[in-house]
Amino acid sequence: MKIVFLTAGAAGMYCGSCMHDNAIAKALRAGGDDVLLQPVYTPIRTDESSIASDEVFFGGIHVYLLQQMPWLRWLPRWTRSWMDRPGLIRMLTKKAVKTDPAKLGALTISMLRGEHGRQSEEVSRLVDWLERDIQPDAIIFSNLLIGGAIPTIRRRLPQTRLVVTLQGDDIFLDHLPDDARSEAIALCAELSHQVDVFVTHSEFYRDKMGAILGVGPDRFDLHPLSIDLQPFQPSTHPGEEPAMVAGPDDEFRIGYLARIAPEKGLHHLVDAFLRIASRPEHANVTLHAAGWLGEHNVAYLNELKSRVADAGLADRFVVTESPEQSEKISLLKSMNVLSVPAPYEDPKGLFLLEAMACGVPVVQPDHGAFSELVRSTGGGVLFHPEDTEALVHQLIELRNDPDRRASLGETGRQSVHQRHHIESAAEHMRRTCQRS
Repeated sequence: MKIVFLTAGAAGMYCGSCMHDNAIAKALRAGGDDVLLQPVYTPIRTDESSIASDEVFFGGIHVYLLQQMPWLRWLPRWTRSWMDRPGLIRMLTKKAVKTDPAKLGALTISMLRGEHGRQSEEVSRLVDWLERDIQPDAIIFSNLLIGGAIPTIRRRLPQTRLVVTLQGDDIFLDHLPDDARSEAIALCAELSHQVDVFVTHSEFYRDKMGAILGVGPDRFDLHPLSIDLQPFQPSTHPGEEPAMVAGPDDEFRIGYLARIAPEKGLHHLVDAFLRIASRPEHANVTLHAAGWLGEHNVAYLNELKSRVADAGLADRFVVTESPEQSEKISLLKSMNVLSVPAPYEDPKGLFLLEAMACGVPVVQPDHGAFSELVRSTGGGVLFHPEDTEALVHQLIELRNDPDRRASLGETGRQSVHQRHHIESAAEHMRRTCQRS
C-alpha cells in the first residue's frame, strides 16, 4: 500500500505521538509498504532515527503569521516560502514557548476551516501535492485537529482512505478559551463525517472522543499501544549494552520518565518521595526523574528542587533532561519502580510500556488509558488518582516486597513482548488502511 502519515510536530519537544508514528511507519516500510511520514507545523523530534520527510507542510511560523497578518496571502508565495524551512522552524520553536491562548484559539478555528480559513492557500498546496505527486491509498492523520484539509482531500482524492488517530485531541481542546473550544468541537464533529475510521489505543479514549464528536463505536478501530522492542533487547556484542547508572546495591530507585511538567504530575511524585524518604527506615530511597523540559517549566522544576533541598534530600533527587534513547533505556533498567502520576486522563502512556519492556513495575493513577494498560499487562499496580497517601502506600509496599516487584516486572515484560510490539501495531494499521 501507499500510505502517508500526516504527523504534527511538537516544536522542540520529544513527542510520544511523533515517536509512535515514526515507529509504525518504519515497521510498515519493513513489511513492504510504501510509507511517507510527513510532518506538519514543525519537524518532528524522536529519540531514535527518524524517517520523516525534510519538508514541512503548514509550517508553524507561516500559518501563525497568516493568521495574525492575513494580508500576507496576497504576496506571491515564493516571497514567503523561506518561512517553511525546517532549520528556521526548529530554531524559532526549539524552546516551545507557549502561545497566547486567545490567538491559539483563533488559529485553531481557522485551521479547522481548511479551505475556508486564512491558511486556505496552504491547504491547496498540501492537496495539490497529494493528488499530483503521491496519490496515496490511505492518509493517516495523527489527530483530528490537523484535519481541516479533509473535505478538500475527500473531494479531490475520493478513493483515498482517511484514517484519524485520536491521541490527546481533548487535552488541546480543553486549553482553548470556552467560545473557541465550543466552535472547534463543532468543526471537528463536522469533519468526522468524512473520516473513514478513527483509531484509539484504549476503550476509555474511544468512548470519550466518541461522545465529544458524536461518533459511534462502530467507526473506531482499537489498536493496542505498542513500542519498538528492538532497542530494549540485550546486546549480542560485548560493550554495546548501555552502561547501568551506578548506585549503592541497596538503593531503592523510584523513577519518573515523561515530560517534566505539572500536567504529568511530577510534583505529586515529589510529594510522595518526601513523605517516604524522610523516614529513617527509608534512607535508601531515591527519586530519579527524566524527560524533556521546556523553558516555561524551568521555574516549576526549580521549585520542586528547592522543596527537596529544604527537606535535606537534594542528593537523593536526580534529574536528567531530554535523555537520548540509549540513556533512557539505561535509566529505566536502573529503576526499581516507575510512576508518572499524571492528574489528567492520559490517552496513551508509552512510558509504561518502555518501563515494562525493561522489567520495571509501574505505579499509576487509576484513570484514563493507564487503567486498561496496567490491568491488561499485569505489569504494575493502580491507586486512586491524586491520592498521595495511596501512592505512598503502593511505593512502600513494593519497596518492602522484592518478590512481588520481580513478579510484576516479569509479567509486564512478557505482556509487552507478546502483545505490544510495533510489528503488531503495523499490522493493525495496515488492516485499518485497507478498504473493506
